[in-house]
Amino acid sequence: LLWLAIAKKFEPLLLLPIGFGGLLSNIPEAGMALTALESLLAHHDAGQLAVIAAKLNCAPDVHAIKEALALALPSVQSQMENLAVDMGYTPGVLALFYKVAIGSGVAPLVIFMGVGAMTDFGPLLANPRTLLLGAAAQFGIFATVLGALTLNYFGLISFTLPQAAAIGIIGGADGPTAIYLSGKLAPELLGAIAVAAYSYMALVPLIQPPIMKALTTETERKIRMVQLRTVSKREKILFPVVLLL
Repeated sequence: LLWLAIAKKFEPLLLLPIGFGGLLSNIPEAGMALTALESLLAHHDAGQLAVIAAKLNCAPDVHAIKEALALALPSVQSQMENLAVDMGYTPGVLALFYKVAIGSGVAPLVIFMGVGAMTDFGPLLANPRTLLLGAAAQFGIFATVLGALTLNYFGLISFTLPQAAAIGIIGGADGPTAIYLSGKLAPELLGAIAVAAYSYMALVPLIQPPIMKALTTETERKIRMVQLRTVSKREKILFPVVLLL
């Protein structure tokens, strides 16, 4: 991702921080992306594992504790996290950022606000038929969900329905939505979904040309587009307000 962002200039504002964050989270022994409880489990202290296991009523080994935590209520998970903090473990800086920004849902909402403020509805208002293109793009969501469930049906890759739904949002080509819903439906897949969503959106300049050439003729590609009408500021302001109402 860093190479694509720096050398190939593919969406550097997206891929550069994602790639850099991936490097930080995978630094050996740093634990920058680990919560306090995950740091405790990685330390493999028998006495501390026994305390956690007693609270969860499971065997005092890492695998059993992880399975019990996956089935536990959020309140129980929070109690175990606080217990790990009391034992002297602290969450990594990336784990704190995830909890404050992603886990709370604040960061995706801020991104939505920024994207919405930057959106220009002028071309859509000048040519409303382009709305059909945006609507058709949402079929990618259903196709991706069905693809994930098909892999699960044939036993190739195991996906639950919430995981398949989180993966399916990638088909809508909307990064903030993919991050928000994966954080709610399948937090364990958030990293993979975020990287996949933004990577393929950044690679659109490479993916799109061969598809366009395959679906259009040379004559069609030579058609000169007619300049759209100028959309007034009043229309641009009223459109989202009316749409919301």
